[in-house]
Amino acid sequence: MMCKLSGENMKFRYLLLAIGLLTLVMACKQGEQDTRVGLTPAIGERMQMAPFKKDSLTDKTIIDSRQLDGQMLLVTFFASWCPPCIQEIPALITLQDSFKSKGFSVIAFSVDEGDLAPLQKLINKFGINYPVLLADPVVTRSFGGVTGIPATFLVNRQGQIVKKYLGYVGHDFLEEDIKSMLSEG
Repeated sequence: MMCKLSGENMKFRYLLLAIGLLTLVMACKQGEQDTRVGLTPAIGERMQMAPFKKDSLTDKTIIDSRQLDGQMLLVTFFASWCPPCIQEIPALITLQDSFKSKGFSVIAFSVDEGDLAPLQKLINKFGINYPVLLADPVVTRSFGGVTGIPATFLVNRQGQIVKKYLGYVGHDFLEEDIKSMLSEG
C-alpha cells in the first residue's frame, strides 16, 4: 500500500527540508569563521588557566604551570593520529622559534592513550621544540572541556584564556593574534 501525498503536504516537507539545509549551511559557515579568527570569550568571561605539573615528552623535564607565570602561551590539544593536528606542527615549531625570546611558549597536550611510541616517533620526526605533555581529564576540563582536536587556546600573561581555536588554524592567523597580544603587553 502506498500513501499519496497532497500538494500542501509536499510543499510543507520541502519547506522543512529547505530550512534544515539552510540551518546546516549556516552552522558550517559559522564554524569556519570561528576556526579562522578564534572564538573570543565575552568580556568578563575569561577563564583562568588551571595549574598543572606534567612530564614533558620532548625533553623529559617537568613542566609546572607556575614556572610559566608572566608568559604568553599557545596551548594546543592534539593526537599523533590526527591529520589536522599533524599539519599544524610545523607552524607551531616556527611560532615557538619566532616568539620564544619575547616571553611566549607553545605547550602541547596530547590526548593519545595507551602505547606512546607513535607519539614519541612524531616528536622525533618533526623535531618538536616545545613541551609535549599528556592530557588528562582534569586538564581538559580546565580548558572548558576539550571535545575535539585540534583545539588551541591563547593564554595571556595573566594566565587568562583569551582565544579558543577549534580545528586546524593556519600559521598566519595564529601569528597575527600572537603579535597583537605581545604588543598589548
